[in-house]
Amino acid sequence: MSTYKIQVVEIKERTHDTFSFVTTKPKDYQFKPGQATELSILKEGWEDEKRPFTFTSLPGGEHLEFTIKTYPSHEGVTNELRKVKTGDSFEIGDAWGAIEYKGKGVFLAGGAGITPFIAILRHLQREDNLAGHKLIFANKSPEDIILKDELHTLLGENFINILDDNGNTDHPEGRIDKDFLKKHISDFDQHFYVCGPDKFNEAMIGYLKELGANAESVVFEE
Repeated sequence: MSTYKIQVVEIKERTHDTFSFVTTKPKDYQFKPGQATELSILKEGWEDEKRPFTFTSLPGGEHLEFTIKTYPSHEGVTNELRKVKTGDSFEIGDAWGAIEYKGKGVFLAGGAGITPFIAILRHLQREDNLAGHKLIFANKSPEDIILKDELHTLLGENFINILDDNGNTDHPEGRIDKDFLKKHISDFDQHFYVCGPDKFNEAMIGYLKELGANAESVVFEE
């Protein structure tokens, strides 16, 4: 697999623990919206610590962007990313991933699982093809909603949040279950895109199948 050195040119704080890292882009580098790559920080002791992160930029852009939720308590790569500054460098490999846009449908995201959908939704906006899509996004609290304003601008009333603790906001409180999906989805004969922690993915795929979704129409990272 090829490797590429890229340099951080901008860091954007998205939430209290999520940041977008904008970097240089290797010449002729190719990826599809929804895909990821293996990334490592080019600092002593971290060069071989490769982790998968999703592109949140569009393929035709001048730069690459990775929107990454960090976990300070883990003392791993994402915690180290909190120390990265503009001018620092990453190493990435080729693009890969099974999450790819197949057609109009519903996106189901849990926490940082939103990241593959960011580039897909941005691409659909650029193609003037957002109408009819819906995003259901599960998080712990209002402060954890990544790119809330942008997603609301993109999808309007088709951007549905559910929170473990709604913080006295108007968002529904709890977890996505079969009844919640039935309430917010009228047609299960369409594409469904699922991304989140393993348990989230397993639960969503199970609910969708029980509600009549075609297994071949459910797109997720295996």
